[in-house]
Parts: sequence; structure tokens; C-alpha cells
Amino acid sequence: MPPRTVVIGVDSSTQSTKAAVTDAETGELLAVGRAPHVVTGEGGARETDPEIWWRALCDAVAAGLKESGLSASSVTGIAVAGQQHGLVVLDGSGRPLRPALLWNDTRSAPQASALVAELGGPEAWTARTGTVPVASMTATKWRWLRENDPANAEATASVRLPHDFLTERLAGVAATDPGDASGTCWYSTETGAYDPELLDRLGLDTSMLPEVAATGGTRIGSLTESAAEALGLPPGIAVAAGTGDNMSAAVGLGLGGAGLLDHPVLSLGTSGTVFAASRTRPASTALSGFAAADGTYLPLACTLNCTLAVDKVASLLGLHRDDATPGGEAVLLPYLDGERTPDLPTSAGLLTGLRHDTTPQQLLGAAYEGAAFTVLRALDELLRACGLDPADPEVASRPLRLIGGGAQGRTWVETVRRLSGRPLIVPGSGELVALGAAALAASAAGGGDPVAIAARWNARADNADADAALPALERDTEAWERVGSVLDRAAEPLLGG
Repeated sequence: MPPRTVVIGVDSSTQSTKAAVTDAETGELLAVGRAPHVVTGEGGARETDPEIWWRALCDAVAAGLKESGLSASSVTGIAVAGQQHGLVVLDGSGRPLRPALLWNDTRSAPQASALVAELGGPEAWTARTGTVPVASMTATKWRWLRENDPANAEATASVRLPHDFLTERLAGVAATDPGDASGTCWYSTETGAYDPELLDRLGLDTSMLPEVAATGGTRIGSLTESAAEALGLPPGIAVAAGTGDNMSAAVGLGLGGAGLLDHPVLSLGTSGTVFAASRTRPASTALSGFAAADGTYLPLACTLNCTLAVDKVASLLGLHRDDATPGGEAVLLPYLDGERTPDLPTSAGLLTGLRHDTTPQQLLGAAYEGAAFTVLRALDELLRACGLDPADPEVASRPLRLIGGGAQGRTWVETVRRLSGRPLIVPGSGELVALGAAALAASAAGGGDPVAIAARWNARADNADADAALPALERDTEAWERVGSVLDRAAEPLLGG
């Protein structure tokens, strides 16, 4: 019997790193190593020292290998999927000049507004990059840095996204992929390359940026001697270009040109996202029109406030996260970190509709409803961006794939079922970002389309049986209209929109 070969898929998220040791042939998840991150900042600031990510990656890989019981010599490839949009600025030796500005750092909201106006409005940005700048996007953070930390901006020799930074540490090669690059607002999804005019407007040169590989599964180099020593892996194994976390989750689900197209996914994590892989280039100002890791597109809407915000409300009420009932007349918009969708970067949480008989459990349920409504409202726009009619019965009956940490929570699942009125599929694997990264690593190590690899893994009977299919519930239109009415009426006077 030939020796088992494995690949390692790394999920470097906002809060932690996970390293999934995965059988390269079957996709069996053999072990997952974990290591925490540290996020600092008050008000709108959210920062992390990139060296923390590197140390966490080394610790997570070591923990995963130890748990698997396998020899490091069985590893043939590695790929990183990282949190999108973060700004990492490096000196000439590749060392961080300052902590990275994370995707949920909202200080660059004024710079986002200025950039939108300078190019001629939201439609102009959608036509060029597929995405309208908001405070989450990397371009706005770079301008913020130039205006608020000019010394470090002037000293910057290279600019990276979080996953780019880690990939370069692995292979010694400055590389990214179309998926994560498309979240910068200086990459054109129309041309498939960096946009020279936008770079000039931002004061960036292409020499400061990584090369864009064809796909996230492209082999961009080999593990260097120094990285191999730090990780305890063999030098010379394949290093894939990697991608952003949402793009990697799509790969892990088998979404893309070699798999499912135009099937919606709802991810419930620190942020809430709704996305689909499509061959149709998205052109909606209400969405982020990203590229996918495999050469297709990944239209996506993202909210800042999801599971952490609801957990905070539960903590304030002294309740367990599942001690919730429907909100009744109460509406709670848990915009504790500002909000991205809708674009309300300076907003705070809003509670209305209290009565004498309102219970703490209803207040918590209202927080769930507010968070779920915010991301679900973008679903119809997502489907239109894929060239579909949301009212078409066939489209309306397509199941919504529910992923992320919230997908493991009973109240999250039932709230989404009640507000969406759609059937749900909850995939058995809870590590889809890391699994997608493993498929990218397998592609780099052995060839083949990463989406096809992940689809083959998912098709195995011992994997497919773990998925949970939940039938649709009648949509709670009363709750839907109640939350929507409050959001629409409160946005400008109370939430800052």
C-alpha cells in the first residue's frame, strides 16, 4: 500500500489560525491545529501585528501534524487562505513597519467616500473594479495611512494582503491570486490585472505589489529552507498562491467553473457574508464584485456584525446564546462596529419597540433577527448579479448553503430558516476555508482544478452523508418587514447613513 500523502490548508482568520492536515487523495480531514491571534484597537481601530499571524501559522501546523500522528515527510503542499482586505506594509527586508489594518477597521470611512467621489461615483468604481470602496477595502486603508501615518507610508517598500504576507514567508515569492486581489479596489475584474490609473491615484507602483497568479491553486514556488525549519516541514514542497477566506470557502464547497455555479451561500462568522460563484461578471453597486480563486467570479455582500455582535448582546443580557425567542415587537440592529452592508461605518447598535412585556429572551432573538436580516436582504441582489431572477420558482427553491461558526448554532439556523423561507444545506465539514485551502495546495502539488478536486472530495459517500438538509419554513414576513422598516427609516437620522 503506497504511503499516505497529505496537504495542509491554512485558514488565517481575524481571530485565529487553523491548519487542516488533509489526505490529498480523499480529502479526509485528518487533524486541525489551532493557534489564536491578538486583535487590538478601540473605537473604529482594529489591528494585528502580522508577525502574530506567522507565529500562529507555525504553531497551528505543528499542532496539526502532532494530532495527525503522521510524519512531516508525508506533506506535499501547503496553501494559505486569509482574511480579506487587511493592509500589511513592509520595509525593504520584508518586515512589517506597523500593525496591519484589518478588514473591520472603519477609520478609513472618510477616505472611502473621497475615493468614490474622485472617480465619479459608485457606478464608475463598479465598472472598473467590480466593487465600490467602503472602509473595509484595502485602497481606503492605504490612503488613510498616507494621510495619518505618513512616515510609515513613505517608508513602505511593499504592500501585501494578509494571505500574501504569509505566502511570501512560505515561498519567498511575492504572489497573490485574482480572488484576494479583487478585494483591494486597485485590481480590475474587467481586465484581470492591476489598474494603472487607480494605482497612480493612490500613490502606489506595481513594483510594491505581488504578482497575480492565474488561480489560487497555481504553484508559485517551493517551501524555503528557513520556512521549512520554522514549520517543521520538508523544504521544497509545493506552495500555492492561496486566496481570500471567502474564495477558499467557495472552493471547499465545490463552487466554481468545475463545480456548482449560481448557488447561494450564507456564511455566519465574525462577519456575515452571502456569495455565489458565477460566470457572470457582477456589476452591482450593492455588492462586492470579486473574482473567485478559480477564474470565475464571486459576487458577495458582507456585513461587519454577525456572531460576535449577537454574542455580545447575549453577554449583556446574561443569557446563553441559544436562550432566545423571536423578537416580538422589538427590533435590535446590532451594529456594534459600524456597518459595511449597508454602508454605515459610524453607526452603533439600535434598539426600538420595547414594551412592558418584552423579555430578555426576545431582545436576544431580536439581535439574531437584525443580524440575519442585514445579510439576507442582499440575497436577491446577489442572485440578480448572477443573471438570475429571484422570483423564478426554480431560483427561489435553490437551497441556501449555511456555513461558518453560526451554522453550528441552533438559534442561528432557525432564524435564517424563518427569515429566508428557503431550504438549507448545512455542510458536515465545519472547516470549509481550511478545506478549500487544502484543495488549492493539492492543485499546486499534483495538478488539477482545485474546485474539481474539492468536488471530488465532497462526492465521497463518507463525506456527503454528513451534510444536513433542512426543508424550507414559511417565511416570517411580519418579522422581515418590521426589521426592514426600522432600518430604512433609521438609517439617515440615527445610524449615520
